[in-house]
Amino acid sequence: MTIEELIEAARGGSTRATGRLLSLAESPRRTEVLEAIGPVDPPRVIGVTGPPGAGKSTTVGVLVGAYRQREERVAVLAVDPSSPYSGGALLGDRIRMAAHINDPGVLIRSVAARGHLGGLAAAVPASLQVLAALSYGLVVLETVGVGQSEIEIAAVADPTIVILNPGAGDAVQAAKAGLLEVADIVVVNKADRDGADQTVRDLHAETSAPILKLIAAQGEGIDELMEAIAAHHRSDSPQRRAARARSQILSLAQSLLRTHPELDRLADAVAEGRDDVYAAAERLFGVPLNP
Repeated sequence: MTIEELIEAARGGSTRATGRLLSLAESPRRTEVLEAIGPVDPPRVIGVTGPPGAGKSTTVGVLVGAYRQREERVAVLAVDPSSPYSGGALLGDRIRMAAHINDPGVLIRSVAARGHLGGLAAAVPASLQVLAALSYGLVVLETVGVGQSEIEIAAVADPTIVILNPGAGDAVQAAKAGLLEVADIVVVNKADRDGADQTVRDLHAETSAPILKLIAAQGEGIDELMEAIAAHHRSDSPQRRAARARSQILSLAQSLLRTHPELDRLADAVAEGRDDVYAAAERLFGVPLNP
């Protein structure tokens, strides 16, 4: 099928065509897909991250159910940090979101952090444009919370939600890992456990972001979380959208520079003392550095 035929089939409800389009959008044929789709209004994007075991997938599953009750079409992109072949994130999410698997209004897809041209910085925005063209008005991005993916997702998502558990020094560890720097909303999940209130107090000392308590497995606190998300969306502005776009451009540029054909040659010249890093950087960009 041509890309145009895939788009028509996906809009007609073909999950196979949708999957193929997303795969193409994550490949070197990305530009062909985006040109065929044309301009679209971007979807709302919610980022969900946090350390392993915090309850991210459970929270996402409950959020998806709540938005589906409002008859919104929802896509979930689960970031697999390992490879494009393991299916780890997708498998875990399907186990936790079994209630949504057969819902035609919900799409669940794994996105590999490695293996795509330009990494997540390139793959995710293209996927979002495809999903918007297929009438998915809301996209939830779930990441593991252990590295570069969070920086890239924070450039796309608004808001980015960081999920933590009570006790075990999660608040301090999250701060050390830089997770709280990307947080627009912080959620203490499993808030019925001992130490939840202390964790909230610790977090107030580490971040100025709103902090909510949640028991995702029982659905308690989901209404408050959805209201916080809605309030964040309402406060969006052209300046914030421009800042996110700037971050996306810089993140993608950084990814592309890592594969620049001249990078290794310039690095060898600097390492051997034949050139300095400033001159090498200027040659890489083709423009002089600011003094």
